[in-house]
Order: sequence, then structure tokens, then C-alpha cells
Amino acid sequence: MRIEDRERRGIVRLATWNIHAGRGIDGTYDLGRTIAILRRHDPDIVALQELDSRGREVAPLAYLAETLGGHAAEARTITAPDGHYGHAVISRWPFTRTRLHDLSESRREPRAAIETWIETPYGALHLTAVHLGLRFGERRRQAARLAKIAEPGAAATVMLGDFNEWGWRGPVRRTLAVVMQGRTRHRTFPARWPLLRLDRIYCRPAEALIRSWTDRAAREASDHLPVIADIRMPMAPAALTP
Repeated sequence: MRIEDRERRGIVRLATWNIHAGRGIDGTYDLGRTIAILRRHDPDIVALQELDSRGREVAPLAYLAETLGGHAAEARTITAPDGHYGHAVISRWPFTRTRLHDLSESRREPRAAIETWIETPYGALHLTAVHLGLRFGERRRQAARLAKIAEPGAAATVMLGDFNEWGWRGPVRRTLAVVMQGRTRHRTFPARWPLLRLDRIYCRPAEALIRSWTDRAAREASDHLPVIADIRMPMAPAALTP
């Protein structure tokens, strides 16, 4: 669906992708491949996990934001003398408010959620981007906090990212199902032979999720596949004009 058609129908296209620090299955660092895959789908908003600027002359987020959207919010979960590591949200439209939530657990890799309000042409979108922990108990507590973040009423609410949940009846799915009824169901990991639904897009209301898909061509660029989804927003009168 072209941008013009999406705009006429009040549809926002979202994507989430763990880009494995820009390294493909061949071990080569190449953000050009990442950008090429995303441009094929032309998302309005994209959440990217495993952004790593350590040892890089050019900051990956600045490069990706310039080419994919122009507006960016990030969570730096690891900081080192030669750069930092974390995840980010990039948007075509500006953020009206951004808040970072510390989801870290003692003696585990630091984690954070990026909560934003994005001013789309069809109204405000309440969006939270995440990259959750690897242990069951860690994710259970993180999911409980995410459910509270999603609770406040909003015209449209989205939560997306790498949830690192391996089981089909895990704590993230059970907890978020109460407050975020719509969700994607694509197998994304490992990218070569995807078996696990680690990467997801949740939304409220459930009927806002029109369609979703992934792209097997992305298996050359990361160890995860991306998830892309079209979300129908409550439409402003201007958005109904042919």
C-alpha cells in the first residue's frame, strides 16, 4: 500500500526489528542492508533493537534516523568509552513526549522501555518500544510493568519490540493480552529457519491491526526477521479527504 493510500485511509505502518548491531549472517557490518530492507516496506515508525555504536566512527542511530524518519528517541542501556548499546524508535512524525522506564534486574543486562506519544496526522499514538530480558522471571516482572504503562486511556496504543519470549504461553503474552488485545504472530528467530515469535507488535484496540507480515529477505541482514504491521488510526476529518 502506497503512502498516499495509507494517508487517505488513516493508516500508520509500523515495523520492529532486532538488527543484530547491523551484522548479517555473513558477519559483515552493513547498515545499508538494514536500510534497504526497511525502505522496501516504507514504515512510518520503526523500532530497532541492538543498536551498537561501540567502536564505530559513525553513530548508527544518527545515520538510520536521517535515512528512515528524522525523529528519534533512544534508550542507551550499555555505555562504554567508545560508544553505547541499546534500542530506539524512529518516526516520520515528531514526538510530543518521551519517557524512559528502567526495566533492569539485578545482575542482568540492563533493560529499558521507551514510552512515546507521536503526533500523527490522524491523532496521537501512544507507543512503547522494548527489548526484554532472557530469563522467565525477569520477563514476568517486566511484563507487569509494561501492562501498567499501557493502561492509561489513549485513542490508539501500540507496544512493539523484541520480547525475548520463547514459549507460546509465556508471562509476556498472558500479561499483555489483558490490556493489548491485538498482536502479531510471526515466527522471526532464527532468521534462517524461524521457529520463535520473539518479535511482536501489540495494539489496542484489537481491530486497529489490519494486517501484518515479515520479510524473509531480511535473513541476510540480521539473525531476526522484522515484523511490519498496518494500524488504522482514529481518523481526523482532513484524513478523509480523497
